[in-house]
Amino acid sequence: MTSGPEFPDDFRAELVNLFLWRRDVRRFKPTPLPEGALERLLDVASIAPSVGLSQPWRFVMVESAQCRAAVRACFERCNAEALASFGGERAALYARLKLAGLNEAPCQFAVFADRATEQGHGLGRLTMSATIEYSAVMAIHTFWLAARAEGIGMGWVSILDPAEIATILDAPPEWTLIGYFCVGYPSENHSVPELEREGWEVRRAPMVIRR
Repeated sequence: MTSGPEFPDDFRAELVNLFLWRRDVRRFKPTPLPEGALERLLDVASIAPSVGLSQPWRFVMVESAQCRAAVRACFERCNAEALASFGGERAALYARLKLAGLNEAPCQFAVFADRATEQGHGLGRLTMSATIEYSAVMAIHTFWLAARAEGIGMGWVSILDPAEIATILDAPPEWTLIGYFCVGYPSENHSVPELEREGWEVRRAPMVIRR
């Protein structure tokens, strides 16, 4: 058995700094990613843990103008519905928020979880089947941190109709949409999340319950 690596104090401090500077980016430069950068980040994402080593994540690159326009139309309709659900000052604040980078981000992709995958042989999923989706989220987060370490930003667009996005992208019925993402170089950087800067919400200490 070999001993594991030892990470020094300065590395751990930089790791926390990486976590602090991971932002949900909405404002992108049109600059394309360097050749091979996306493939490298996808390789890193595939190191993420997954239930039964199932690796159920499926990355669908959205490159055609037709698909991107359809996704943007879906967002605009869902965003209008969300705005109508708020009232008063909260509605005015919502209207000011920039909630997607669909017009600017040079790279866009959707991540699905393949619930029918035979990889992993079902290990760990009998009593908690949602671990397939959780595993895909782990890959997303791994990608997100690796991208930020290279100065590349990522934004999660959640104001979408999952069924419509699956249809637009011609996803198999056994795939579950986990998220739609915009990736590129940020046009600005902030250590504080936009929702906190705009007064929508504040970050709180973790809730811990002891039994």
